[in-house]
Amino acid sequence: MSENNKKPIVAVVGRPNVGKSTLFNALAGERISIVEDTPGITRDRIYADISWLKWHFTMIDTGGIEPDSKDIILSQMREQAQIAIITADVIIFMVDVRQGLTDADSKVADMLRRSHKPVVLAVNKVDSFEKYEADVYEFYNLGIGDPIAISAANKLGVGELLDTVAEHFNDDEASDEDDDRPRVAIVGKPNVGKSSIINKLAGENRVIVSDIAGTTRDAIDTEIVHNGREYVFIDTAGLRRKNKIKEELERYMIIRTVSAVERADIVVLVIDAVEGVTEQDAKIAGIAHDRGKGIIIAVNKWDAIEKDDKTVYRFTEKVKNILSFMTYAETIFISAQTGQRLNRLFDTIDMVIENQSLRISTGVVNEIISEATALQQPPSDKGKRLKIYYVTQVGVKPPTFVAFVNDKELMHFSYTRYLENKLREAFGFRGTSIKFVIRERKSDK
Repeated sequence: MSENNKKPIVAVVGRPNVGKSTLFNALAGERISIVEDTPGITRDRIYADISWLKWHFTMIDTGGIEPDSKDIILSQMREQAQIAIITADVIIFMVDVRQGLTDADSKVADMLRRSHKPVVLAVNKVDSFEKYEADVYEFYNLGIGDPIAISAANKLGVGELLDTVAEHFNDDEASDEDDDRPRVAIVGKPNVGKSSIINKLAGENRVIVSDIAGTTRDAIDTEIVHNGREYVFIDTAGLRRKNKIKEELERYMIIRTVSAVERADIVVLVIDAVEGVTEQDAKIAGIAHDRGKGIIIAVNKWDAIEKDDKTVYRFTEKVKNILSFMTYAETIFISAQTGQRLNRLFDTIDMVIENQSLRISTGVVNEIISEATALQQPPSDKGKRLKIYYVTQVGVKPPTFVAFVNDKELMHFSYTRYLENKLREAFGFRGTSIKFVIRERKSDK
């Protein structure tokens, strides 16, 4: 089974206090968005991975709105809608049955309607349909389809809402199936040179970088042919908004990164050589790692660094320390400005793609695992020792292995990591994460 990792993205848009965070938390099963009403609380988790029946999707919270005045609410809602239109496959537009239909709702509905993206209208806080029936129907006036009555706090109607959202999934899956060109997302903090890299690779100024406030550009896909092979580069540069609050820029950057990573096979994380690896880089890297993508770290502006014979080694060590959760990532040192080593990027992408799709026969996997368990005994607890019956590869992109064991609890994270390292020693798997699924089965008597 090849896992098609392109999870759909669902964004939620709506006025303050209509219950976006409540819905988010009800679906994600934990309090992810902080619902306190204190302005300035940074709500760290901006997205959550949600499973509903057979669907898996990523839900994005497009941002809080500071309820200052009607004008500000409208302008911030427009901005949310813009983010949703750019990044999401399906948009949930949330309104509040108790506040009724407002002018801001109508204006944002117009914007969403013109975008031709699928929009699902959720009327929240309907804890009794009988009581609010007439008020729910009022929202037909928005002209974006049937309103779905829900109560996020009581989890009423949420199933119907998700069913409706899911009807819009997979529409374009078919067209993607035949496209086997490698898809490469170029991600990183603002101003590390993402667009310059793509421009240099494409040999022309393909990515329009415009400084007009409020020009949102979609993630532009650039097709580049190298040695006869076509690649699609997904750029996340964008939104150079003046006077934007740092938090909002960061939220926007994370949303853009999530949506670009979701569509990519390989993620190139661009780091500024002069600045070094930062916490923000680690956040962005974490998104790609969680989603099992191939990862290349491109250290840009390398031409600006004073070097001796140990510079590369020292920098690589620093990267490995800060991004210790993904030591498998490939690191290359480039300069978008001079074009130094940029062609090596294609070779590295090809190598990582090959490793992501590597399949190993069950016999060979088990030889390596039994050798590994002989070298280092599996953990035990209260006299009971972990037994690994057998391991088999069930998927690629990323390479995914199922291990059948006598007791799941005994399979500690560190031992899984040890086995992963043994597989890497044998087969490389450079640039790609490896996924282990642990299944329990009682020993065959």
